[in-house]
Amino acid sequence: MKHYSHILITLAISALVWPLQSCANSSKSASASENSEISEYSENSDASENSDFSDPSDAKKPAFQIAIEAFLRDARQQPSKTNFPLYFARKLLDVPYVAHTLEVNDEEQLVINVDELDCTTLVETVTALTLCAYQKQFTFAAFQNNLRNMRYYNGVIDGYPSRIHYFTDWIVTNQKAGIVSEIQQPNPPFTAIQTVNVSYMSEHPKSYKALKAHPEFVPEIRKAEARISGQKFRFIPKSEVKDTKAMREAVHDGDIIAITCKKTGLDIAHLGFAVWKQDGLHLLNASQLHKKVIEEPMTLYQYLQKHPTHTGIRIIRINH
Repeated sequence: MKHYSHILITLAISALVWPLQSCANSSKSASASENSEISEYSENSDASENSDFSDPSDAKKPAFQIAIEAFLRDARQQPSKTNFPLYFARKLLDVPYVAHTLEVNDEEQLVINVDELDCTTLVETVTALTLCAYQKQFTFAAFQNNLRNMRYYNGVIDGYPSRIHYFTDWIVTNQKAGIVSEIQQPNPPFTAIQTVNVSYMSEHPKSYKALKAHPEFVPEIRKAEARISGQKFRFIPKSEVKDTKAMREAVHDGDIIAITCKKTGLDIAHLGFAVWKQDGLHLLNASQLHKKVIEEPMTLYQYLQKHPTHTGIRIIRINH
């Protein structure tokens, strides 16, 4: 994956922040508008420097749009049986891990950044691209629509509280919208139950730029926390994340893996994509440890054992 020069463009849509300590978002990103021309470029935004893209019209586009369109253009040529989640995730291998990439605007706007990623922005970017392939809509506009629709309640951007902040809420909301499905059977390996109890954002508002600046948002965040707290979900305990027939049948290559945790006030600690290898299940993720997007060398079982607060995994599949 070629790293594209970073551009900041502020038009009219939105951002995303996850209340996950290991999946926080970063400070350099780009916003895109569905209805407006690009209004501002950084000094390094000359798309003609990217020799991989020779279309003269690219000179008028931001680098992140050029990248997304290139991914989709290549995907159009792939066989229909291609595992598109892994196909797109592997396009992003070696992209630097950077936290807080979406915290750049005072008002909610759709932020797109393929030059820097954390675990949540990797998952959302790949999911939006995958949906484009499944829909056979290989356009930047389709990508924007998919990203917005999964990031905001009913796909409507109406300030910070309209953003889906907790990943459990993201799963539930997008499952209702038909975008993803959470896999919770068979038993085994889904032998454990997580009772969600989230409160971290409302209890730590100063840790979030928007909540610190707008304390009036906290009650709305608290309502979202109350709505998902108490819900129960089956998951695979980390002791069972082994290379077994049941696991290989239950978890598919390209599934979204959400690592459950026992940190007070949180539901999910980290995200990535399932990759089966000869020695077992691995995690393709934006890694804070490795400082880039990587297919984790150790198995997921080994990875989970190194984190005492991790309890297991929930499995989410992008609907075809």
